[in-house]
Amino acid sequence: MKFLLAQMCASLITGLCLAQVNADPFPSPPSKKGIQVQMVDDAIALGIHHATVNVSLGALFHMGQRPGVEKFTHDGRDWWINGNYARSLDSHVKPLSDAGVTVYFILLAYPTKDAMKDALLLHPRAKADGKYTIAGFNTASGDGLRLYRALVAFLAERYGGAHSERGRVWGWIIGNEVNSQWLWYNVGSMPMAEVCSEYEKAVRAAHEEITRHTASARCYLSFDHHWNKSMPGISETEAYKGREFLDTFARIARERGDFEWHVAHHPYPDDLGNPRTWLDKSAWPADDSPHITFKNLEVACKHMQRSELLWRGKPRRIILSEQGIHCLKSPDGEMLQAAGFAYAWEKVIRQDGIDAMIWHRHVDHAHEGGLRVGLWENKPGTIVEPGHKRPIYDLFKKAGTPEWSEAAKFALPVAGLKSWDELTK
Repeated sequence: MKFLLAQMCASLITGLCLAQVNADPFPSPPSKKGIQVQMVDDAIALGIHHATVNVSLGALFHMGQRPGVEKFTHDGRDWWINGNYARSLDSHVKPLSDAGVTVYFILLAYPTKDAMKDALLLHPRAKADGKYTIAGFNTASGDGLRLYRALVAFLAERYGGAHSERGRVWGWIIGNEVNSQWLWYNVGSMPMAEVCSEYEKAVRAAHEEITRHTASARCYLSFDHHWNKSMPGISETEAYKGREFLDTFARIARERGDFEWHVAHHPYPDDLGNPRTWLDKSAWPADDSPHITFKNLEVACKHMQRSELLWRGKPRRIILSEQGIHCLKSPDGEMLQAAGFAYAWEKVIRQDGIDAMIWHRHVDHAHEGGLRVGLWENKPGTIVEPGHKRPIYDLFKKAGTPEWSEAAKFALPVAGLKSWDELTK
């Protein structure tokens, strides 16, 4: 009798849990156009169907109770959430989601300069000198992994489940450019296979927490444009070949019990400061290409068709989650930037394996190493306040609409083409 009662209780609890799961399929937007959103209303006016939002996990929690925090209990332990920061995420997710935009979070571990927080949040082998931008998640300690799981679970519950009043998040990009971890996912000096192992723990843990709330949500691995070479001038224990990292991650995941993951590439041009990506010399039409840029996106798609990389018999999906074209400070700079976007868009829409191209940036950032990749120029004297719209703005707005062909034809002779059909030859 007790056993039967226990079974009934377990079934009831399971049923209640399942009732909270969003079982809808992953969205199939009508366009691949997206942007890393700074101004929500402007992004919606641009006609986007995909949007990324950076999430600082360090800003999301406090070490203890204080005014303005929200208690969140996960796996029997209480955590303290920064309510103001969570509501700032709501202000992006809700209107974008309501407008039919597929929203992706980019989960990041920025150092907080709070020693207690950072000891939990950041990978313990991250460089002690702090000379990096983003650290790897702390998957090396029990408490660190519990914090990471709790924060992901909080976000997954807030923006998932069967009902969500704050909008929905469908895609989850774990970390940033992990194959160049020295700056963008720092875990210190470490052989590539060991980094892959630590990263696999983070992606798997996120997948487990997220799919408890949204069954069809997708987790993505993040890579820069280095493919069969690593970032030059960086130690081989701090930067790795993207293709080898991807394949090693896949092998480790299979050995531990395969699960669904996908890929987020950043196919910047060979030279981030040169808008003429059609001239990239290190983007070859072969799997041993040094780089993956807009010029050879088909290489990334073909690689995902390898049998050992398939998920349930099908290639895992690719999104392009961060990339832009630089605007030179020259008389033809704005025209070349717009032409670079036209070329990139025509390449992307011809790749069946790519679901989205999410543009970086919405507005120029004054502290981005001199790059001017925004649809808007930042106002002089400001870091990221919008100034004037560049020609790329109107072209971007027309991408995916009946006005595109006429608007983009100026770029054909600039890129040395007679028709866009040449891109598939």
